[in-house]
Amino acid sequence: MGEEGFEGLERSLTEAFCEAQREVTAEALAGLDEDVPCLYIGGQRYRRAVRSKGRYLTAAGAVEVERTLYRSARSARSVAVLDVRAGVVAELWTPLAARQGAALVAHVTPQEAEGLLAELGHMRPSKSSLDRLPKVLGGAWEAEREGLEARLRAQTQVPEQAVSMAVSLDGVMVPMKEDQGAGQSAEGGAHAPGKKSVYREASCATLSFFDAEGKRLSSVRMARMPEAKKATLKAMLAAEVHEALGQRPELTVVKLADGAKDNWTYLDSVLPAGESVLDFYHAAEQLSEAFDAAYGQGSAKAGEYITKYRHILRHEPDGAKRVIRALRYQHQRHPRSERIAQVLQYFRNNRHRMRYHEMKARNLPIGSGVVEAACKTLVTQRLKRSGMRWRIPGGQAILTLRSWAQSGRFENGWEILAEAREQTVELPENVVPLRARRGR
Repeated sequence: MGEEGFEGLERSLTEAFCEAQREVTAEALAGLDEDVPCLYIGGQRYRRAVRSKGRYLTAAGAVEVERTLYRSARSARSVAVLDVRAGVVAELWTPLAARQGAALVAHVTPQEAEGLLAELGHMRPSKSSLDRLPKVLGGAWEAEREGLEARLRAQTQVPEQAVSMAVSLDGVMVPMKEDQGAGQSAEGGAHAPGKKSVYREASCATLSFFDAEGKRLSSVRMARMPEAKKATLKAMLAAEVHEALGQRPELTVVKLADGAKDNWTYLDSVLPAGESVLDFYHAAEQLSEAFDAAYGQGSAKAGEYITKYRHILRHEPDGAKRVIRALRYQHQRHPRSERIAQVLQYFRNNRHRMRYHEMKARNLPIGSGVVEAACKTLVTQRLKRSGMRWRIPGGQAILTLRSWAQSGRFENGWEILAEAREQTVELPENVVPLRARRGR
Protein backbone atom coordinates (compact mmCIF):
# COMPACT_ATOMS: atom_id res chain seq x y z
CA MET A 1 0.00 0.00 0.00
CA GLY A 2 2.96 2.33 0.32
CA GLU A 3 4.23 4.46 3.17
CA GLU A 4 0.95 6.34 3.60
CA GLY A 5 -1.00 3.15 4.27
CA PHE A 6 -4.68 2.68 3.58
CA GLU A 7 -5.43 6.37 4.05
CA GLY A 8 -3.10 7.13 1.17
CA LEU A 9 -4.90 4.57 -0.98
CA GLU A 10 -8.25 6.17 -0.15
CA ARG A 11 -6.94 9.62 -1.04
CA SER A 12 -5.55 8.37 -4.35
CA LEU A 13 -8.83 6.69 -5.27
CA THR A 14 -10.85 9.75 -4.31
CA GLU A 15 -8.64 12.06 -6.37
CA ALA A 16 -8.80 9.71 -9.36
CA PHE A 17 -12.60 9.65 -9.28
CA CYS A 18 -12.75 13.42 -8.78
CA GLU A 19 -10.42 13.98 -11.72
CA ALA A 20 -12.67 11.87 -13.91
CA GLN A 21 -15.72 13.75 -12.62
CA ARG A 22 -14.07 17.09 -13.40
CA GLU A 23 -13.31 16.00 -16.96
CA VAL A 24 -16.89 14.86 -17.58
CA THR A 25 -18.34 18.00 -15.94
CA ALA A 26 -16.10 20.31 -17.98
CA GLU A 27 -17.16 18.56 -21.18
CA ALA A 28 -20.83 18.84 -20.21
CA LEU A 29 -20.44 22.56 -19.46
CA ALA A 30 -18.72 23.15 -22.79
CA GLY A 31 -21.64 21.44 -24.52
CA LEU A 32 -23.99 24.10 -23.14
CA ASP A 33 -22.08 26.93 -24.81
CA GLU A 34 -23.15 28.80 -27.96
CA ASP A 35 -20.83 30.69 -30.28
CA VAL A 36 -23.10 32.79 -32.50
CA PRO A 37 -23.16 36.48 -33.49
CA CYS A 38 -26.24 37.19 -31.37
CA LEU A 39 -28.91 35.52 -29.27
CA TYR A 40 -31.63 36.26 -26.72
CA ILE A 41 -31.37 35.65 -22.98
CA GLY A 42 -34.56 36.17 -21.02
CA GLY A 43 -36.04 37.91 -24.05
CA GLN A 44 -33.21 40.46 -24.26
CA ARG A 45 -30.87 40.65 -27.26
CA TYR A 46 -27.17 39.95 -26.64
CA ARG A 47 -24.26 40.25 -29.09
CA ARG A 48 -21.09 38.19 -29.13
CA ALA A 49 -18.31 40.01 -27.24
CA VAL A 50 -15.34 37.70 -26.81
CA ARG A 51 -14.36 34.09 -26.45
CA SER A 52 -12.31 33.23 -23.37
CA LYS A 53 -11.70 30.61 -20.72
CA GLY A 54 -13.80 30.63 -17.58
CA ARG A 55 -13.10 28.99 -14.23
CA TYR A 56 -15.91 27.07 -12.57
CA LEU A 57 -16.08 25.47 -9.17
CA THR A 58 -17.75 22.05 -9.31
CA ALA A 59 -18.44 19.60 -6.50
CA ALA A 60 -15.32 17.71 -7.62
CA GLY A 61 -13.10 20.78 -7.85
CA ALA A 62 -12.27 23.62 -10.22
CA VAL A 63 -12.40 23.27 -14.01
CA GLU A 64 -11.65 25.61 -16.91
CA VAL A 65 -13.98 25.84 -19.89
CA GLU A 66 -13.64 27.93 -23.03
CA ARG A 67 -16.86 29.78 -23.68
CA THR A 68 -18.30 32.77 -25.49
CA LEU A 69 -19.28 35.90 -23.60
CA TYR A 70 -22.18 38.06 -24.75
CA ARG A 71 -23.13 41.61 -23.94
CA SER A 72 -26.38 43.54 -24.29
CA ALA A 73 -26.79 47.16 -25.30
CA ARG A 74 -28.27 47.88 -21.87
CA SER A 75 -25.36 46.62 -19.80
CA ALA A 76 -21.58 46.45 -19.90
CA ARG A 77 -21.67 43.18 -17.99
CA SER A 78 -20.82 40.08 -20.03
CA VAL A 79 -22.83 36.86 -19.79
CA ALA A 80 -21.93 33.30 -20.74
CA VAL A 81 -24.73 31.18 -22.17
CA LEU A 82 -23.46 28.08 -20.42
CA ASP A 83 -23.77 29.92 -17.07
CA VAL A 84 -27.43 30.56 -17.79
CA ARG A 85 -28.19 27.06 -19.02
CA ALA A 86 -26.29 25.29 -16.25
CA GLY A 87 -27.60 27.53 -13.47
CA VAL A 88 -24.15 28.74 -12.44
CA VAL A 89 -24.24 30.92 -9.31
CA ALA A 90 -22.15 34.08 -8.92
CA GLU A 91 -20.33 33.30 -12.21
CA LEU A 92 -18.39 30.58 -10.40
CA TRP A 93 -20.39 27.85 -8.67
CA THR A 94 -22.07 24.98 -10.51
CA PRO A 95 -25.46 24.14 -8.95
CA LEU A 96 -24.37 21.23 -6.74
CA ALA A 97 -21.25 23.06 -5.58
CA ALA A 98 -23.36 26.14 -4.79
CA ARG A 99 -25.83 24.05 -2.81
CA GLN A 100 -23.06 22.43 -0.79
CA GLY A 101 -21.35 25.77 -0.18
CA ALA A 102 -24.62 27.41 0.86
CA ALA A 103 -25.42 24.60 3.28
CA LEU A 104 -21.98 24.99 4.85
CA VAL A 105 -22.04 28.77 5.33
CA ALA A 106 -25.55 28.51 6.75
CA HIS A 107 -24.02 26.61 9.66
CA VAL A 108 -20.44 27.88 9.96
CA THR A 109 -18.45 30.97 8.98
CA PRO A 110 -16.85 31.23 5.52
CA GLN A 111 -13.44 30.86 7.14
CA GLU A 112 -14.50 27.64 8.87
CA ALA A 113 -16.16 26.37 5.70
CA GLU A 114 -12.96 27.04 3.76
CA GLY A 115 -11.05 24.88 6.24
CA LEU A 116 -13.60 22.07 6.16
CA LEU A 117 -13.63 21.93 2.37
CA ALA A 118 -9.83 21.95 2.26
CA GLU A 119 -9.84 18.93 4.58
CA LEU A 120 -12.38 17.13 2.40
CA GLY A 121 -10.05 17.81 -0.50
CA HIS A 122 -12.50 18.28 -3.38
CA MET A 123 -13.62 21.81 -4.16
CA ARG A 124 -11.53 24.54 -2.58
CA PRO A 125 -13.32 27.89 -2.74
CA SER A 126 -11.78 30.96 -1.16
CA LYS A 127 -13.19 32.57 1.95
CA SER A 128 -14.31 35.57 -0.11
CA SER A 129 -16.18 33.31 -2.57
CA LEU A 130 -17.91 31.58 0.32
CA ASP A 131 -18.81 34.95 1.83
CA ARG A 132 -20.29 36.20 -1.44
CA LEU A 133 -22.29 33.06 -2.22
CA PRO A 134 -25.15 33.49 0.31
CA LYS A 135 -25.45 37.18 -0.56
CA VAL A 136 -26.05 36.35 -4.22
CA LEU A 137 -28.56 33.65 -3.32
CA GLY A 138 -30.23 35.83 -0.69
CA GLY A 139 -30.52 38.74 -3.10
CA ALA A 140 -32.26 36.52 -5.65
CA TRP A 141 -34.65 35.21 -2.99
CA GLU A 142 -35.49 38.63 -1.55
CA ALA A 143 -36.18 40.05 -5.02
CA GLU A 144 -39.17 37.70 -5.35
CA ARG A 145 -39.60 36.72 -1.71
CA GLU A 146 -43.38 36.85 -1.31
CA GLY A 147 -44.10 34.68 -4.33
CA LEU A 148 -41.31 32.22 -3.56
CA GLU A 149 -42.38 31.88 0.06
CA ALA A 150 -45.96 31.19 -1.03
CA ARG A 151 -44.67 28.27 -3.12
CA LEU A 152 -42.53 27.03 -0.24
CA ARG A 153 -45.46 27.13 2.20
CA ALA A 154 -47.71 25.27 -0.21
CA GLN A 155 -45.18 22.43 -0.42
CA THR A 156 -45.12 21.96 3.36
CA GLN A 157 -47.77 19.54 4.55
CA VAL A 158 -49.28 19.72 8.03
CA PRO A 159 -48.49 16.44 9.85
CA GLU A 160 -51.39 14.01 9.63
CA GLN A 161 -51.44 13.43 13.41
CA ALA A 162 -51.56 17.15 14.25
CA VAL A 163 -54.53 18.43 16.25
CA SER A 164 -53.12 21.78 17.37
CA MET A 165 -50.51 24.31 16.36
CA ALA A 166 -48.65 26.81 18.51
CA VAL A 167 -47.71 30.21 17.13
CA SER A 168 -44.95 32.24 18.76
CA LEU A 169 -42.66 35.18 18.08
CA ASP A 170 -39.79 36.77 19.95
CA GLY A 171 -36.74 38.96 19.42
CA VAL A 172 -32.98 38.76 19.85
CA MET A 173 -30.35 41.48 19.68
CA VAL A 174 -27.72 41.23 16.94
CA PRO A 175 -24.55 43.29 16.34
CA MET A 176 -24.96 45.58 13.35
CA LYS A 177 -22.56 47.78 11.45
CA GLU A 178 -23.22 51.41 12.25
CA ASP A 179 -23.97 52.32 8.64
CA GLN A 180 -26.85 50.34 7.18
CA GLY A 181 -26.03 50.62 3.50
CA ALA A 182 -25.57 47.58 1.29
CA GLY A 183 -22.22 45.89 1.45
CA GLN A 184 -20.22 43.09 2.93
CA SER A 185 -21.00 41.57 6.30
CA ALA A 186 -18.07 41.11 8.63
CA GLU A 187 -17.57 37.62 9.95
CA GLY A 188 -15.15 36.17 12.45
CA GLY A 189 -12.73 39.06 12.84
CA ALA A 190 -11.89 41.90 15.18
CA HIS A 191 -13.73 45.18 14.77
CA ALA A 192 -12.05 47.43 12.26
CA PRO A 193 -10.43 50.51 13.85
CA GLY A 194 -12.80 53.44 13.98
CA LYS A 195 -15.83 51.31 13.11
CA LYS A 196 -18.65 51.05 15.62
CA SER A 197 -21.25 48.35 16.04
CA VAL A 198 -24.71 48.80 17.45
CA TYR A 199 -27.18 46.19 18.62
CA ARG A 200 -30.62 46.00 17.06
CA GLU A 201 -33.44 43.52 17.53
CA ALA A 202 -33.83 40.75 14.98
CA SER A 203 -37.05 38.76 15.13
CA CYS A 204 -37.89 35.06 15.20
CA ALA A 205 -41.16 33.19 14.84
CA THR A 206 -42.21 29.56 14.99
CA LEU A 207 -45.22 27.50 13.99
CA SER A 208 -45.26 24.13 15.80
CA PHE A 209 -47.63 21.21 15.34
CA PHE A 210 -48.73 18.91 18.20
CA ASP A 211 -50.56 15.60 18.32
CA ALA A 212 -53.46 14.63 20.60
CA GLU A 213 -51.06 13.67 23.40
CA GLY A 214 -49.34 17.05 23.32
CA LYS A 215 -46.19 15.78 21.60
CA ARG A 216 -44.53 18.22 19.22
CA LEU A 217 -44.42 16.77 15.70
CA SER A 218 -42.59 19.44 13.71
CA SER A 219 -41.85 23.16 13.62
CA VAL A 220 -41.43 25.84 11.00
CA ARG A 221 -38.82 28.39 12.06
CA MET A 222 -38.24 31.79 10.50
CA ALA A 223 -36.18 34.88 11.27
CA ARG A 224 -35.71 38.38 9.92
CA MET A 225 -33.03 40.97 10.42
CA PRO A 226 -33.96 44.13 12.36
CA GLU A 227 -36.81 46.21 10.99
CA ALA A 228 -39.55 48.44 12.36
CA LYS A 229 -42.24 46.56 14.30
CA LYS A 230 -41.16 43.16 12.90
CA ALA A 231 -43.42 43.90 9.94
CA THR A 232 -42.06 41.33 7.48
CA LEU A 233 -41.83 38.54 10.04
CA LYS A 234 -45.40 39.15 11.20
CA ALA A 235 -46.66 38.98 7.62
CA MET A 236 -44.70 35.75 7.06
CA LEU A 237 -46.07 34.17 10.24
CA ALA A 238 -49.65 35.14 9.40
CA ALA A 239 -49.26 33.59 5.95
CA GLU A 240 -47.90 30.36 7.48
CA VAL A 241 -50.88 30.16 9.85
CA HIS A 242 -53.40 30.73 7.07
CA GLU A 243 -51.72 28.10 4.88
CA ALA A 244 -51.82 25.54 7.69
CA LEU A 245 -55.47 26.28 8.45
CA GLY A 246 -56.24 26.11 4.74
CA GLN A 247 -54.97 22.54 4.80
CA ARG A 248 -56.44 21.65 8.21
CA PRO A 249 -59.13 24.13 9.33
CA GLU A 250 -59.97 22.04 12.41
CA LEU A 251 -56.58 22.67 14.07
CA THR A 252 -56.66 24.41 17.44
CA VAL A 253 -54.55 27.57 17.31
CA VAL A 254 -52.50 28.33 20.43
CA LYS A 255 -50.84 31.75 20.58
CA LEU A 256 -47.80 31.72 22.87
CA ALA A 257 -45.61 34.65 23.88
CA ASP A 258 -44.16 36.52 26.83
CA GLY A 259 -45.85 39.62 28.18
CA ALA A 260 -44.60 42.11 25.55
CA LYS A 261 -47.56 44.26 24.51
CA ASP A 262 -46.55 44.47 20.84
CA ASN A 263 -46.53 40.69 20.50
CA TRP A 264 -50.04 40.34 21.91
CA THR A 265 -51.43 43.21 19.85
CA TYR A 266 -50.35 41.27 16.77
CA LEU A 267 -51.30 37.78 17.99
CA ASP A 268 -54.78 38.79 19.14
CA SER A 269 -55.72 41.23 16.38
CA VAL A 270 -54.09 39.83 13.23
CA LEU A 271 -54.05 36.06 13.61
CA PRO A 272 -57.18 33.88 13.51
CA ALA A 273 -59.04 33.18 16.74
CA GLY A 274 -57.49 30.69 19.14
CA GLU A 275 -56.21 30.15 22.66
CA SER A 276 -53.97 32.92 24.00
CA VAL A 277 -51.39 31.62 26.47
CA LEU A 278 -48.74 33.61 28.31
CA ASP A 279 -45.55 31.58 28.44
CA PHE A 280 -45.67 29.78 31.79
CA TYR A 281 -41.96 30.12 32.44
CA HIS A 282 -42.03 33.89 31.98
CA ALA A 283 -44.96 34.08 34.39
CA ALA A 284 -43.09 31.89 36.90
CA GLU A 285 -40.04 34.13 36.58
CA GLN A 286 -42.13 37.19 37.40
CA LEU A 287 -43.59 35.36 40.38
CA SER A 288 -40.11 34.52 41.66
CA GLU A 289 -39.02 38.14 41.46
CA ALA A 290 -42.03 39.26 43.50
CA PHE A 291 -41.37 36.83 46.36
CA ASP A 292 -37.65 37.61 46.25
CA ALA A 293 -38.58 41.26 46.71
CA ALA A 294 -40.89 40.36 49.60
CA TYR A 295 -38.62 37.99 51.55
CA GLY A 296 -35.11 38.62 50.24
CA GLN A 297 -33.50 37.19 47.15
CA GLY A 298 -32.37 33.60 47.66
CA SER A 299 -33.92 33.34 51.13
CA ALA A 300 -35.51 30.10 52.30
CA LYS A 301 -38.86 31.86 52.80
CA ALA A 302 -38.82 33.25 49.27
CA GLY A 303 -37.96 29.81 47.89
CA GLU A 304 -40.82 28.23 49.84
CA TYR A 305 -43.40 30.67 48.46
CA ILE A 306 -41.99 30.50 44.93
CA THR A 307 -42.32 26.71 44.90
CA LYS A 308 -45.81 26.81 46.41
CA TYR A 309 -47.33 29.40 44.10
CA ARG A 310 -45.56 28.17 41.00
CA HIS A 311 -47.29 24.81 41.61
CA ILE A 312 -50.63 26.54 42.22
CA LEU A 313 -50.30 28.61 39.04
CA ARG A 314 -49.47 25.56 36.95
CA HIS A 315 -51.79 22.91 38.41
CA GLU A 316 -54.84 24.57 40.02
CA PRO A 317 -57.95 25.54 38.00
CA ASP A 318 -58.04 28.95 39.72
CA GLY A 319 -54.26 29.27 39.88
CA ALA A 320 -53.96 32.78 38.45
CA LYS A 321 -56.67 34.08 40.79
CA ARG A 322 -54.91 32.64 43.84
CA VAL A 323 -51.55 34.03 42.78
CA ILE A 324 -53.05 37.50 42.30
CA ARG A 325 -54.55 37.28 45.79
CA ALA A 326 -51.15 36.34 47.25
CA LEU A 327 -49.41 39.14 45.36
CA ARG A 328 -52.02 41.66 46.52
CA TYR A 329 -51.31 40.61 50.11
CA GLN A 330 -47.56 41.06 49.57
CA HIS A 331 -48.19 44.48 48.04
CA GLN A 332 -50.13 45.48 51.17
CA ARG A 333 -47.20 44.30 53.31
CA HIS A 334 -44.66 46.14 51.15
CA PRO A 335 -46.50 49.15 49.66
CA ARG A 336 -43.22 50.82 48.65
CA SER A 337 -41.95 47.85 46.63
CA GLU A 338 -42.15 48.83 42.97
CA ARG A 339 -41.25 45.31 41.85
CA ILE A 340 -44.13 43.67 43.72
CA ALA A 341 -46.52 46.29 42.34
CA GLN A 342 -45.25 45.67 38.80
CA VAL A 343 -45.64 41.90 39.07
CA LEU A 344 -49.12 42.25 40.53
CA GLN A 345 -50.15 44.43 37.59
CA TYR A 346 -48.49 41.97 35.18
CA PHE A 347 -50.64 39.13 36.50
CA ARG A 348 -53.79 41.23 36.48
CA ASN A 349 -53.20 42.26 32.86
CA ASN A 350 -52.53 38.70 31.70
CA ARG A 351 -54.74 36.55 33.92
CA HIS A 352 -56.96 35.57 30.97
CA ARG A 353 -53.83 34.09 29.34
CA MET A 354 -52.88 32.01 32.40
CA ARG A 355 -55.32 29.10 32.16
CA TYR A 356 -52.47 26.60 32.46
CA HIS A 357 -54.47 23.86 34.20
CA GLU A 358 -57.05 23.91 31.41
CA MET A 359 -54.44 24.00 28.64
CA LYS A 360 -52.53 21.01 30.02
CA ALA A 361 -55.76 19.08 30.56
CA ARG A 362 -56.36 19.52 26.83
CA ASN A 363 -52.73 18.58 26.02
CA LEU A 364 -52.04 22.05 24.63
CA PRO A 365 -48.63 23.72 25.01
CA ILE A 366 -48.04 26.37 27.69
CA GLY A 367 -44.40 27.28 26.99
CA SER A 368 -42.74 29.29 24.23
CA GLY A 369 -39.51 27.33 24.43
CA VAL A 370 -39.53 26.54 20.71
CA VAL A 371 -39.28 30.18 19.65
CA GLU A 372 -36.74 30.94 22.37
CA ALA A 373 -34.64 28.05 21.10
CA ALA A 374 -35.02 29.43 17.56
CA CYS A 375 -33.61 32.76 18.72
CA LYS A 376 -30.54 30.89 19.92
CA THR A 377 -30.07 28.35 17.14
CA LEU A 378 -31.21 30.46 14.20
CA VAL A 379 -29.65 33.77 15.17
CA THR A 380 -27.30 33.75 18.14
CA GLN A 381 -25.21 30.71 17.23
CA ARG A 382 -24.43 32.06 13.75
CA LEU A 383 -24.71 35.85 13.86
CA LYS A 384 -23.24 36.59 17.28
CA ARG A 385 -19.82 34.98 16.98
CA SER A 386 -16.79 36.91 18.20
CA GLY A 387 -16.09 40.03 16.15
CA MET A 388 -19.13 39.75 13.90
CA ARG A 389 -21.06 42.80 12.73
CA TRP A 390 -23.73 42.67 10.06
CA ARG A 391 -25.61 44.62 7.47
CA ILE A 392 -29.15 43.66 6.60
CA PRO A 393 -28.60 41.83 3.25
CA GLY A 394 -25.74 39.62 4.42
CA GLY A 395 -27.39 38.70 7.70
CA GLN A 396 -30.76 37.98 6.10
CA ALA A 397 -29.18 35.69 3.52
CA ILE A 398 -27.77 33.53 6.32
CA LEU A 399 -31.03 33.55 8.30
CA THR A 400 -33.03 32.46 5.25
CA LEU A 401 -30.74 29.50 4.60
CA ARG A 402 -30.70 28.54 8.30
CA SER A 403 -34.48 28.74 8.56
CA TRP A 404 -34.80 26.34 5.61
CA ALA A 405 -32.37 23.93 7.23
CA GLN A 406 -34.05 24.02 10.64
CA SER A 407 -37.55 23.68 9.20
CA GLY A 408 -36.84 20.70 6.93
CA ARG A 409 -37.30 22.96 3.90
CA PHE A 410 -33.80 23.20 2.45
CA GLU A 411 -34.53 20.82 -0.44
CA ASN A 412 -37.72 22.60 -1.48
CA GLY A 413 -36.31 26.07 -0.88
CA TRP A 414 -33.28 25.33 -3.03
CA GLU A 415 -35.36 23.94 -5.89
CA ILE A 416 -37.72 26.92 -5.82
CA LEU A 417 -34.81 29.37 -5.86
CA ALA A 418 -33.12 27.50 -8.71
CA GLU A 419 -36.32 27.69 -10.77
CA ALA A 420 -36.65 31.41 -10.03
CA ARG A 421 -33.14 32.02 -11.36
CA GLU A 422 -33.78 30.20 -14.64
CA GLN A 423 -33.70 32.20 -17.88
CA THR A 424 -34.45 31.16 -21.43
CA VAL A 425 -31.81 31.20 -24.18
CA GLU A 426 -33.11 31.58 -27.74
CA LEU A 427 -31.17 31.56 -30.99
CA PRO A 428 -32.41 33.65 -33.92
CA GLU A 429 -33.53 31.60 -36.90
CA ASN A 430 -30.98 30.80 -39.62
CA VAL A 431 -28.01 31.64 -37.39
CA VAL A 432 -24.96 29.44 -37.99
CA PRO A 433 -22.55 29.01 -35.05
CA LEU A 434 -19.24 30.75 -35.71
CA ARG A 435 -17.28 27.58 -35.07
CA ALA A 436 -19.31 25.84 -37.79
CA ARG A 437 -18.54 28.68 -40.21
CA ARG A 438 -14.84 28.45 -39.51
CA GLY A 439 -14.92 24.73 -40.23
CA ARG A 440 -16.19 25.23 -43.79
